[in-house]
Amino acid sequence: MLKRSVDVFVSLCGIVLLTPLFLVVASLVKFTDGGSVLYRQVRIGLSGKRFKILKFRTMTEDAEFYLGPVWSVRRDPRCTRLGAALRRYGIDELPQLWNVLRGDMSLVGPRPERPEFTREFRKDHPEYDSRHTVRSGITGYAQVHGWRGDTSLEERLRHDLYYIRNWSLLLDLRILALTLVHGWSERTRSGI
Repeated sequence: MLKRSVDVFVSLCGIVLLTPLFLVVASLVKFTDGGSVLYRQVRIGLSGKRFKILKFRTMTEDAEFYLGPVWSVRRDPRCTRLGAALRRYGIDELPQLWNVLRGDMSLVGPRPERPEFTREFRKDHPEYDSRHTVRSGITGYAQVHGWRGDTSLEERLRHDLYYIRNWSLLLDLRILALTLVHGWSERTRSGI
């Protein structure tokens, strides 16, 4: 209950304070690429339930039309120029504050994956579904230790399971502080 209360309070404050930035980014995305501003993608969250994650769109409108779901890589050629900048600074992730406010996500927790990838991951890692015993997060223990995106699944899973087993409000606050200091995308090896 305490974690959820913090999530609601911080996400609501974040949405209010960041509204001017949201408007600027939305205008830039619309002006530079003309397509939709937000990107909605199905992810797997708490108890294996599906939800639509929100992000500012960073790729061309039809990025997955021909290839289908593929893992995003560094310097992804499907990214727009603005999209690459938004990703570099983690600004594309900020609309997920709405996901937190709605209860789909938490501020801190294991990053949610797409159903296609989740099915693959659980084949080789039976403990993978343990990640779904808590709400997914905008940031997490694995991310602040540099295990984000196209990195070792084993390390991400090891860090996610450590977080789940050792959760505390203090740990969440440390992870949030490291995220603010280092950003969402910078690889770090922080000792928490």
